[in-house]
Amino acid sequence: MIEQSFIQELLERIDIVDVVTRHFQLRKAGANYTACCPFHNEKTPSFTVNSSKQFYHCFGCGRHGNAINFLMEHSGLSFIEAVESLSAHAGLQIPVQSTVYASVSNAGKVATANPSVEEKTELSSPSVDLYERMEQAARFYRQQLKQSEEAITYLKTRGVLGQTALQFGIGYAPPGWQNLSGVFADYPFDDPDHPLVHAGLVVAHDGKRNHDRFRHRIVFPIFDRKKKIIGFGGRALGAGEPKYLNSPETSLFIKGRELYNLVHASPAIRKSGRVVVVEGYMDVVMLAQYGIENVVATLGTATTATHIQKLLRHTDEVIFCFDGDEAGSKAAWRALETSLPQLKDGKDIKFLFLPDREDPDSYIRKYGRMAFEELLEKSLPLSVFFCNGLSTRVNIGTSEGRARLIQLAGPLLAQINAPIFGFMLMKRVSELAGVDQNQLVTFLKTGKKDRPSVRRSEVSRPLSVTPYRRLIQILLHSPDYANRIDMNLLLVSGDQSEEKALLIALVDFLGAAVRASEEELNLVTILSYFDQTSHHDLLENIIRDVYVKDESWNIDAEFTGGIERLREVHRRSRIAELHSRSLASLTLEEKNELRQLMLS
Repeated sequence: MIEQSFIQELLERIDIVDVVTRHFQLRKAGANYTACCPFHNEKTPSFTVNSSKQFYHCFGCGRHGNAINFLMEHSGLSFIEAVESLSAHAGLQIPVQSTVYASVSNAGKVATANPSVEEKTELSSPSVDLYERMEQAARFYRQQLKQSEEAITYLKTRGVLGQTALQFGIGYAPPGWQNLSGVFADYPFDDPDHPLVHAGLVVAHDGKRNHDRFRHRIVFPIFDRKKKIIGFGGRALGAGEPKYLNSPETSLFIKGRELYNLVHASPAIRKSGRVVVVEGYMDVVMLAQYGIENVVATLGTATTATHIQKLLRHTDEVIFCFDGDEAGSKAAWRALETSLPQLKDGKDIKFLFLPDREDPDSYIRKYGRMAFEELLEKSLPLSVFFCNGLSTRVNIGTSEGRARLIQLAGPLLAQINAPIFGFMLMKRVSELAGVDQNQLVTFLKTGKKDRPSVRRSEVSRPLSVTPYRRLIQILLHSPDYANRIDMNLLLVSGDQSEEKALLIALVDFLGAAVRASEEELNLVTILSYFDQTSHHDLLENIIRDVYVKDESWNIDAEFTGGIERLREVHRRSRIAELHSRSLASLTLEEKNELRQLMLS
């Protein structure tokens, strides 16, 4: 048995696009990905994968579902096998001895516990009960808001319109210890194991009567991706403490996975191509009221890796908006550190710092939407914030300060998995530190105890690479050299290495692109072209280790040397091939060829 909460966490952690592309190639088509359906024969692609909603659908045969469904249908795995496979990729441990999360449908299929995918799924009755109770409580809070002059006055003073309050489902929890007893006939005055306690609506006390969690607070419901209420955030009226109070973590609500307003902001995020991340409920509410609807907020916790993964599935640009004080700077740096391992080439993460003593709520009310949008356009790219943040911690004017800069940057650079972005950021840090980029690589490698030191000569001239890899490196810097490579040297050789196969594919692609001159050729273009091919991982590896030419590097000589080494590989391969046969079996032409090869 696997808990429903674990299934939800697993589906949040993995990206269905990654799951599907491990089995066949997808092509980007607007906000979605498409391909010819793997479940039926077709010539025109009708199979669609939606990254933001995390499901697939074929408009031809009607097959649809989430990542678990896909593995079950495409690979013939059982439900448990599919969950185990995805868990292994996500690095999650499947909990042991847990509750029932799904049931078997009448057709005998195991349901996938994902109601958004129209499967014959039955959530365990406790989960259904919790969702229903959360909705009942929300209705009660909304009704109480209509009856509270104090709560309405507070919202008016904050500039919240009635239509906005209705849009976000804002309510009010009145004073008193057991107001929810009038909503729920089975209110748990003494039961510490009641569903209302598990939902976080009621606080249990040993030896004392249980009581409502939210009292005399403006209440903001929190929705999951299925638009079901999973928790609440409460803002105290008057001098109550704490000022903001969130639901505790429950089987429905895990703060590190959820983002306030994400499900309702999704259309605006897709339309604008970006998402703005703020820190508070009122920031979200007021920005949306002023027309900036592509906004979400974290829920009383620092930004997590899961948050970043979710956001990058929805859009290519994430802007973190923080107050301009010291606390905002610290929170921004934590968000940067969390973002580094999650970055992908082609994705942008930026940081916006508001003027002192301003937050998004106060700023947009004072200056309006246009002023706020102008600030968004001035957001700092992650690379700039990264370098500025490190530079302010050291004295960049001294050798000691620059050495400290490298020491601080090293562990952060090592977390980056985006090869092109990592390459460019490494270059920027080397410029700040006043060292050659290859020297910086050496310093960072020798700083790791589990790696042997690298001599300077090994970095300045990496001699151990194969001619295939060397020529790939040259082509990545100067694509026009592709048309100077004789494909016969590659096609007739018996060597079947992955590097050779990549070089052939790269020459073929670059040669055609150079002749057509249809698009700018750079690392981003090249990596994007090979993104869904079997060459992708090797190409990424070569880009990470690529030798960067300096002013003294003679690329023409390097290219000529690479071709000569390729000819030598071909010569030896052909000699070995001819020697493997008896002399009597060779034709006269082959004997002459062998003689010439031996003499050359």
